[in-house]
Amino acid sequence: MTIYDRKQALSTLNDRKEGAAETGLSPWCSGSGTPPAALETVERPGEPRAGEARVIKVAAEKLDKLVDLVGELVIASASAHVRACANRDPGVGEATAQVSKLVEEIRDNAMSLRMEQIGHTFGRFRPVVRDVSLELGKEVDLEIRGAETELDTSIVEKIADPLAHLVLNALDHGIERPEVRRARGKADRGSLLLNAFHESGSIVIEVADDGGGLDRAGIRAKAAERGLVPPDAALTDAEVTGLIFEPGFSTAAQAGDFSGNGMGLDGVRRTLDELHGTVEVESREGSGTLIRIRLPLTLAIIDGFQVEAAGTCYVLPLHAVIECLDLGPFLESEENHLINLRGEVLPFLRLREVFSLGGPAPDKERVVVVQAGEVRAGLVVDRLLGEFQTVIKPLGELFRNVRGLGGSTILGTGEVAVVLDVAQLLALADGPPARP
Repeated sequence: MTIYDRKQALSTLNDRKEGAAETGLSPWCSGSGTPPAALETVERPGEPRAGEARVIKVAAEKLDKLVDLVGELVIASASAHVRACANRDPGVGEATAQVSKLVEEIRDNAMSLRMEQIGHTFGRFRPVVRDVSLELGKEVDLEIRGAETELDTSIVEKIADPLAHLVLNALDHGIERPEVRRARGKADRGSLLLNAFHESGSIVIEVADDGGGLDRAGIRAKAAERGLVPPDAALTDAEVTGLIFEPGFSTAAQAGDFSGNGMGLDGVRRTLDELHGTVEVESREGSGTLIRIRLPLTLAIIDGFQVEAAGTCYVLPLHAVIECLDLGPFLESEENHLINLRGEVLPFLRLREVFSLGGPAPDKERVVVVQAGEVRAGLVVDRLLGEFQTVIKPLGELFRNVRGLGGSTILGTGEVAVVLDVAQLLALADGPPARP
């Protein structure tokens, strides 16, 4: 409605009011005018309708700044709490505890503002799958599950390219042509699945196809040809499939039209390393391939669990901690680094040995049972210091290639502590303890 139209409507309204005053009737009795409620709606077009949610667009930079400020607030709150405990003033301690609770609520709400449903990213692949499969002469159905699963917007942006490469790889090299599928007793139409769900404080993204699977013999031969492994090396299935993530590795005679020319699987793993994520591959020859990606829900602020080894503080992501116990009663084999956890034998690592820390060991050592994906192990430490909110800070270039480190944080005392990468530590548990 233009300004002129509004003036005309108001003029008509005033005329009717004057006429109603003379006759004693309502100005709307004739039924030819606009009812008051409708006029109010016209005059206030910006108001939301009943049941509609109000949405305000906010620049991503402002959200990032808010999260940074909340992180600094978390650090300041932790420092105040430490000083209150040192003064042993019950009143001050109670006040700082209340502040810490409010800060935690602010943190959760601030982080929720940066959460985005993965379905928006998954949905972009529908036209890609349709067009690429048509170009390749294949028939492929795309199934999407867990579209409502949320994760940090910054992670969504960085994971889009790796997902695109995995999807194109499955279309180009995984799913067979209809005549090949028919000869193998399969349906002409192939199936590609994109799935996402939460698990143990992480988000899991799966890309699965029902194609031909990985040729493990071809992978071994190509790896031996390039000198990546000895020809007679005894490799597990996981070690063989892990070779496909080596830089420039490919068993294809030539790059495909849609895959093989992009970031490559080594680029996928490099991106996941930067996001502190992991990738797993399950494949059965002739039946298909499943690639499973695990990522942290957020990269900024987490709940942490603080431990100490040789006088040095370390932080574990709380979602990775299963339980804590004394080492002595559960020690199965000191030589092989094994504990017996209620009938389940698990490997363990001593942080002292992993990071070559000196000093005498305590009389009583503690074990923190941690889990990353399907793998569980124990981390032996000197002391357990408890839970606290952790603001993750990036490490410098000097520590980029040090395995087992996921970042750093500032404690309430002002000291800097290392945030451990549980997935990388569990990978070390398969072999003898060594400095990463």
